[in-house]
Amino acid sequence: MTAPGDCTVTVRGEALTLLPERAIHWPKESTVFIADPHWGKAAAFRAGGIPVPRGTTATGIARLTAVVSRTGARRIVFLGDYLHARTGRDPETLRALFEWRALHRELELILVRGNHDRHAGDPPAELGLTSVDPPLAIEPFVLVHHPTRSGLGYVMAGHLHPGALLMGPGRQRERLPCFWFGAHGVVLPAFGEFTGLALVEPEAGDGVYAVAGDEVIEVTREREIERRASSVER
Repeated sequence: MTAPGDCTVTVRGEALTLLPERAIHWPKESTVFIADPHWGKAAAFRAGGIPVPRGTTATGIARLTAVVSRTGARRIVFLGDYLHARTGRDPETLRALFEWRALHRELELILVRGNHDRHAGDPPAELGLTSVDPPLAIEPFVLVHHPTRSGLGYVMAGHLHPGALLMGPGRQRERLPCFWFGAHGVVLPAFGEFTGLALVEPEAGDGVYAVAGDEVIEVTREREIERRASSVER
C-alpha cells in the first residue's frame, strides 16, 4: 500500500514505489532496494579524530524499520556500501544493527558489494546477509553499485549520492536527495545520514524525483522545480 508521500513509476513494465525514506519498493516481488547506508561512517570519522555528532546510525535504522513496517517487504537488497569502513565497525554501530536484525529475522537480506565494502569487509555473519559481487540480475533489473549500462536489463545503482537543486523565484535554493532515472538505469539516493550530495545533470527524457521531507516529488521540468521549491519553503 502506498502512502500519500510516495511516488509510483513504471519501469520495464514493473511498478516501483519511490519512498521518502530514500528507498524503492518493488511490490510484485515484495522487495526493497536501498543504496549506500554507510553504517558507521560517523564512527569512522570519530576514530580518525574528527568530532562529528552521534546518532546517525540510530536515525537510519529508524527509517529502515519504517520502510519494512509499511511495505511488508520480505527481502531487502542493499546496493553497496553497507559499512563505511573497518574503523566504523565499532561496538555501538554493530550492536544497533544486531538488535535490528534480531527483530527482523524473517527478512532476506542481500548485499551487492560496493567500493566501501571491499575495504570494510563483508558484514558480520551474525547479521545474516548474503554478500555477492555485482552484477546481480533479478529480471528485468540488474543490481550493481556503480552506475553502468547492462545488456541484461535495467540497472539499479547507488554510489553517486545524487541530489537535485531546486530553485525558487526569489533565488531560493534547496539541495535535496533524489532518484535519477535514465534510459538505461536508475541511481538511488544514499540511504545513510552524513553522506553528502552530488548534483545530477539529467539528460533530456530523464526523470528526477526529489525527496522533500516526507514526500517524493518529480522535479524534472524547470517550471515544476520552481513551483515545488516555493512549496518546500513554506
